This record gives sequence, C-alpha cells and structure tokens, in this order.
Amino acid sequence: MFPNMLQLTPGQPLGPLPIMPMQAMTQQATRHARRVYVGGLPPSANEQSVATFFSHVMAAIGGNTAGPGDAVVNVYINHEKKFAFVEMRSVEEASNAMALDGIIFEGTPVKVRRPSDYNPSLAATLGPSQPNPNLNLAAVGLTPGSAGGLEGPDRIFVGGLPYYLTEPQIRELLESFGPLRGFDLVKDRETGNSKGYAFCVYNDPSVTDVACAALNGIKMGDKTLTVRRANQGAVQPKPEQEIVLQHAQQQILLQKLMFQPGALPTKVVCLTEVVTADDLKDDDEYQDIMVDMKEEGEKFGSLVKVVIPRPGPNGELLPGVGKVFLEYADTESSSRARAGMNGRKFGGSQVVAVFYPEHKFEEGVYDG
Repeated sequence: MFPNMLQLTPGQPLGPLPIMPMQAMTQQATRHARRVYVGGLPPSANEQSVATFFSHVMAAIGGNTAGPGDAVVNVYINHEKKFAFVEMRSVEEASNAMALDGIIFEGTPVKVRRPSDYNPSLAATLGPSQPNPNLNLAAVGLTPGSAGGLEGPDRIFVGGLPYYLTEPQIRELLESFGPLRGFDLVKDRETGNSKGYAFCVYNDPSVTDVACAALNGIKMGDKTLTVRRANQGAVQPKPEQEIVLQHAQQQILLQKLMFQPGALPTKVVCLTEVVTADDLKDDDEYQDIMVDMKEEGEKFGSLVKVVIPRPGPNGELLPGVGKVFLEYADTESSSRARAGMNGRKFGGSQVVAVFYPEHKFEEGVYDG
C-alpha cells in the first residue's frame, strides 16, 4: 500500500528496523520533569543570557548533581509573553531549580515554576520532585522556603479568596495549621491585584488534608473558600486526624482578623455612637449633620458618599438608624478613616468605626 515507506528488494529478508537511541528515548520520557518555566522575564532577556544565568546560579547554590558542566542544556523564550522554558540535564537539577523562585534576573524578580505538562505522578518515579533542603540559597540572595517548593502531591489550591485580602492576612489564616514551606498568591500581571486564589505547601505534609477539610467551604464575606490538593480531588482526613481537625476548626473561629465583622478593609466605614434617632428627625439638623460628616470624612481621603439612615415618617426606627456610613474611593482612604475615627469622643460618646461589607452597602442593606 505504501511502496515508498520501506525500500525492499523482492525476496530480500526484512532487516532490523532503525530504532531511537536509548539515550534519546530517556531524554524524551523525562523532558516534562526536566523543564522549568521561568516567567516575568525582562525585555532584554535572550536564550544565551538565561542559560548562562541559571547555569551559574545552579552551581552557586550547589544544585548541580549531574556532574561538572552547565546544568542548562536548552532554552526557549517567548518574548511576547516574557517567559522561557529552561531544560535541565537531569530531573533532580530541575527540582533543585524550583528553589530559585523569586530570584532577581537582570534587576527583575522572576517566577520559577513547573511547566503545564508536568506530571507529578510520573515525575515521582523519575527522581526527586522537591528541591534539596541543603541548597545554599543565601549565596544568590534567597531565603529557604520563602517562595519555592510549591510542587508535588501536597500542594494545596486555595480558591474563592476575597480580592481585598492581603498576602499576610491569607498566610495568617493558612498558618493556623502549621508553618508553610511555600506560598504563592496569584496576581494579575498587569495590575498586580489578587486573582482570588493561591497555592501553598506545608512544612509538615501530615496537616495537608486537615487544612483542606477545615478550610474548604468556609464563607468569607460573599465568597466561599475552595481548598483542596492541587493535583487531585478532595481527600477526607483519616480517622486519627479527627481530633486534630476539630482543634483546627476551633482555631479558625479564633482568627479575629479573618472572621470578626468589620476587621477586614473595605471601602465603606460604618460609624456608631455618633448620632441618635432624635438628632435625625429635624430636617435642618439632619442636613447639618450630613455636612459635618462629609467634611470630617474628606479629611482622610477621597470620599464618594455619605449615608445616614433616618427614622421613618412616624418615627419608627428603620434598619441602620443611629449609624453613619462613609464610602471611599479606595481602601487606603477608608483604612485611614477607620483608624482616625475609631475611639474618638463625639458628643460625650466614644465612636466605634468598623469596615462594612461593600455588597450590603450597594444593596442599601444597613442592618449589618
């Protein structure tokens, strides 16, 4: 059917077919575990500069395990998207390179990750999947465990994070279960804002399932956390972990920073102990209070709106009466306002200032 496929002479016995050399087969099979993704490269980067840099830093930290010579064997750069695939000589050297996440390359911190085709299960049979803990990261200005080590079967995906949460706040929540070996809050490359999800790895792998079970499904504002192993579905904790899990859930409830109403920054500040229902009944007095609160609120930043709920036509106390709501253009201004107003004396009373959920304010719900 395909006469040109093999050139044979009629009657000639079929000889040995050409086969791929064993070394080439091995290289192809291990390639996904030997390649490293490097993101956030500066425009000046090229294949040679990336290869030279990573070969140098690998040698500097003691990450070369395949003998003398350069650790990097090949580099492909996508200049438009500012990332590169760096191919190492061995699986172990690629794993050691994971510790270089955040290293400064030509004045720019770059991300060092596994490529999307990395297969953790298969890679585990080919060599170490985690960096050697004895690498001399200080030689290249890195702190062990600060950002790297976010691969392997114990990597956790944390989704559904409110966008206003800061990295320290998220870390504080996660570290309720133990120290982290690695943490990465995923951010928009253009704006630097949180995308609402993160990855982490604990120093002690035994708390991985406990943390997932305790955190998954917790409501934070109008969002619900999704917390699971990144490379597989949710895993139920073992029976012997139940007591630890109960303790962990209790610890979560004690995280005031995360769960106490009004503790997390929003653009809206709610003031109490400032006005009374009687103060708001008279139209002229109400307008004077509005002007006073607007002038006071503008001292802290860009004020968008002031809302002071009033009693109903017959004097009935509607939701929110007795509170003053200040909406700012950004959380920096609202944070200054909360800090500046909370605890101040006003008309003989001590003002209480807390952050108020933005979605409730937008919906006109003032009873929170």
